[in-house]
Formats: sequence, structure tokens, C-alpha cells
Amino acid sequence: MIIATYNVNSVNARLDNLSDWIKKNNPDVLMLQEIKSEFNTFPFFELKTLGYDVRILGQKSYNGVALLSRHKLEITAEGLPGFEDENARYLEASLRIDNKDFRVASIYLPNGNPPYNNPDDKSKYLYKLQWMEALYKRAQQLLSLRVPTILGGDFNVILRDDDVYDPEAFRHNALATDEVRDRLKAIEYLGFYDAFRTLYPKKNGYTFWDYSGGAFQNDNGMRIDYLFLSPDAVDLLQSCEVDKTPRAGIKPSDHTVLKAVLK
Repeated sequence: MIIATYNVNSVNARLDNLSDWIKKNNPDVLMLQEIKSEFNTFPFFELKTLGYDVRILGQKSYNGVALLSRHKLEITAEGLPGFEDENARYLEASLRIDNKDFRVASIYLPNGNPPYNNPDDKSKYLYKLQWMEALYKRAQQLLSLRVPTILGGDFNVILRDDDVYDPEAFRHNALATDEVRDRLKAIEYLGFYDAFRTLYPKKNGYTFWDYSGGAFQNDNGMRIDYLFLSPDAVDLLQSCEVDKTPRAGIKPSDHTVLKAVLK
């Protein structure tokens, strides 16, 4: 069973890139972020033709999350429960595979950095912290269900210094402040496991490289995309890897795919 996450950075702009990866990998579940599409412009036909049940929480030009599954999806939350949000950042569903129930959520966590023209504006950072607090509460609720649960997506958090090519350059960035890191670690302390780090404590595992400055070619990246597994899910974990193929392909997203294999 293959479960993957991919910040596609506009699903329509990357449709060929995305479709090629799906055809080669045949994931059971694929979580997408930054689809940047509303319902009426989303490429449902093309993705359903590949054999997927497709559900989205869309938004014009910004944000947006989606779930693709070879198994029927039942939506359990559109938007993060308990948090009023005008942005499309959280989509959760249940599904059944080989008579076993699973819960999955596609997450696009806020960036939190201020606008370039107003560096003193802290509103986006406070929004990020509040969003993460609500995510923590939802993670608590999901654990109580005692079914294998996977929280996947672009978390916009550099969890450790060795998750970025130059830690000092990001010391005061909203992706790497102590407050932000502590809130994501709190989800781990609840009982969720970082799938990649569970298997590879020291490997860099970068999932994002900026478009400029030859970042991808020089591997100046960061690890900000995650698959967090509940105890019932991590017991099924067989492998987890960063697949750089989409990032190296034609017209790529600035992120790449993170995928895990579960029994």
C-alpha cells in the first residue's frame, strides 16, 4: 500500500508532471497541496481516468488541498475542525482497504512569514501558531479513534537544523522558530511518528528546493513535507523515501514527492 504527499504548486500547471508520476507509481492514496484551483477548474476527468476517487477543498489561485485514492473516500472534515479559516488547507477522509479502516488528511500548513513589504507584520505568524494549536487538538481526537491515521502534506516547518542546507540562514524564519518547531514536536509527543525520520534518523530527506540560484542542482533544500503516522499506522510502515523524479522533470513544482509503503 503506497501513500504519498506532494505539494504540486498548481495542479493544472503540473498536470503532465503529476500524471506521469502517478502512472509510474500507482499510489493507493495521494495527498496534494497548493492545488490552486476551485472545483470547476480542477482536472477531475484526467485524474479519475487514472483510476482515482478524487476529493478537493479548493480555492482560486491560492492554497487548496486534495485527496486521491484507489479506494472510496468518505470525507470526514473539510477544513480544520474547531478552527474558522477562509483558506483551504485541510481535507480529511476515511477509507477502507482490505477490510481495514484508515484515516488520512492532506495538510497545507501556513507559512507564517510576513509580507515582503511589511516585515513587522506578525499576523501571518500568529495565524500559523493558532492553526498549529488547532491541528494538535485534531490530532488528539484522531488518535482516540484507534485506526491507522496518516497526516500528510506541506507542514512549512523545518523541524531540525539538519533538515535545511543552511540552518543559520533560517534561524529567524517562521519555518524554523522554536515556537513553531515545538508545536510540531508536540504532535510527535502525542504519539504520531515522522515516517521518514523513523527509518532514517540522519539522512537529509529534503523535499523542497527554491527555483532560483541552482538550489536543486546544488541540493540546497529543506525538509518541510511530512507523513506523520499514528501508532497503528507506523506498525505497518515498511519504507519511506523522497522521490526526486517530479522535481527533476519538466515544468516541476518546487516540492517533490514523499512516499511511504505500508503493509
